[in-house]
Amino acid sequence: MDPAHHTVTLSDLDRFCRQVLAACGANDATADATTRALMHATRCGVDSHGVRLLAHYIKALEGGRLNKTPDIRKVSGFGAVETLDGDHAQGAVPAYAAVARAIDLAGKFGIGAVGIRNNSHFGAAGAYSVEAARHGLIGLSFCNSDSFVRLHDGASRFHGTNPISMAVPVPGEDPWFLDMATSAVPFNRVLLYRSTGAKLPEGVASNELGINTTDPHLTEMLAPLGDAFGFKGAGLAGIAEIFSAVLTGMRLSFDIPSMMGEDMQTPRQLGAFVMAIQPEAFVDRPTFEAGMKRYVETLRTSPARAGASVMAPGDREWMVARHRDAHGVELDPVTRSAFLELSGTYNVPMPA
Repeated sequence: MDPAHHTVTLSDLDRFCRQVLAACGANDATADATTRALMHATRCGVDSHGVRLLAHYIKALEGGRLNKTPDIRKVSGFGAVETLDGDHAQGAVPAYAAVARAIDLAGKFGIGAVGIRNNSHFGAAGAYSVEAARHGLIGLSFCNSDSFVRLHDGASRFHGTNPISMAVPVPGEDPWFLDMATSAVPFNRVLLYRSTGAKLPEGVASNELGINTTDPHLTEMLAPLGDAFGFKGAGLAGIAEIFSAVLTGMRLSFDIPSMMGEDMQTPRQLGAFVMAIQPEAFVDRPTFEAGMKRYVETLRTSPARAGASVMAPGDREWMVARHRDAHGVELDPVTRSAFLELSGTYNVPMPA
């Protein structure tokens, strides 16, 4: 490893996150779930939602916005449906608990759907859909978040980045895996670009007047997915909003306090929703697996434009994951600086 480039192993990053979370007073469930979610994103190359968020979560845990010792509990249920109260935990804690319940319910009923109340930012939505796929089930996950995305032709913040994720098991390989913000880019991508000094792509962000900008420092809102057809992205954001907030009785995006605001004491009351589907409830497993295998193989071998290649959803993430498993990951300067501060505050050795 080249120290000048601050490359660290995933195992060292995992260790550092767990130790810092424990040192700040978070219970074992919080340290475990938060680290798992952060490492899923970092391993798959979703750096905007990876370990760079550790310092923010610590700040929220220390400030009281996030509960260090939450009691995740069932508050309602009917057949294959349940609702959990997240007790204002770091969002990964109730999200992983909800996936575990959805998997159990799907084993009994063929499908399991779990809503989450009193949640918070849960990182990359794909961490939870992939968890279901790793158990041989189709997984879906949704969350809403504070307003940062304008409507199509809008000039003010309305929806959050409201992610949608789905993961499907494929025999002998990593899952087919979609994890997307319903905005053109996630807000944490803007923060990542600010920290690295890079310009944003065209048509993904707007200034305070709703006029497009490529400067992450001038970004006051994001565009919905779809550019000239942004009504499609805005509609998808509405799907996530309804599943996450309306169905759980939680705050709508435009009522949620800012994630990056000064107030680190007031819980944000986000909603979330996960679902697990047992393929055998619809078709026998060999038929399902043969269909998925043929689908992804035909997709990957379909004709591509000159100089390009066709990938199935998740292919890029799993390729990055294999590379980082072997070679580690390079921390950006802002994240490394934050880690140095956390290391000194909590007397936890820096990742090598």
